Amino acid sequence: MAWLRRNLVVIVGLLVMAYILMPNLVVTMFSFNKPNGRYNYEWTQFSLDAWLNPCASAGLCESLGLSLWVAVVAALVSTVMGTMAAFALGRYRFRGRAATNLLVFFPMATPEVVMGSSLLTLFIAMGIPSGQVTILIAHILFTVSFVVTTVKARVASLDPALEQAAADLYATPSQAFWKVTFPLVAPGIAAGALLAFALSFDDYIVTNFNAGATTVTFPMFVWGAAQRGTPVQINVVGTVMFFGALAIVGFGQLIGARLRIGSRRKEAL
Repeated sequence: MAWLRRNLVVIVGLLVMAYILMPNLVVTMFSFNKPNGRYNYEWTQFSLDAWLNPCASAGLCESLGLSLWVAVVAALVSTVMGTMAAFALGRYRFRGRAATNLLVFFPMATPEVVMGSSLLTLFIAMGIPSGQVTILIAHILFTVSFVVTTVKARVASLDPALEQAAADLYATPSQAFWKVTFPLVAPGIAAGALLAFALSFDDYIVTNFNAGATTVTFPMFVWGAAQRGTPVQINVVGTVMFFGALAIVGFGQLIGARLRIGSRRKEAL
């Protein structure tokens, strides 16, 4: 019992992680399945066919390419806009700042059904045809709030004395920003960009309202395919995305560890 009390938090943490990762492990396992029928819900036999032919299902790679393109562009635009807004809200005092902080949370708090239908009404009123452009605008709209919130938290934790020290060492404002402020905020910016990419790539409800009749993203393809059969290639894409995200996080942790080791060595010298 004493051992259980000492390790209870670790055990609960491992159980929670196993619970969270279980769906991803099932997706990975069934990406190597060869079902007898159209539905990939029961394990039949091991096969690499889906990995060797990821585009065998008609329309999958086209929808995947569209989702990746929209997610990348939306993440880049929302990261730039959100970072500038986060610095404005975190560093400056201006009239309407409190109201702006409140408005930033509206896209995150608004139900996606309401947001999607409202955007569709706006696009129709403005005469903008539904398609890739309307999807991109909609994704930038709801992802920029997450970037602002993430980066603003990082900006709020910065020590102003570091920038003041850079100014005392005759650094120009631009030099102080790029050599002191930006490296400190970079982890928050990267986190906001990855979050925006994931939210954009995964969105279905807002996209479905504003995609039009012919534009199909990957989540829409998955929903449509589930009505008549689930291709194994969908599990392949999910597996690649999952392990790709793990690789990015691991790479970031590795860089952070090397930077910490380098700074400790400098301090020791």
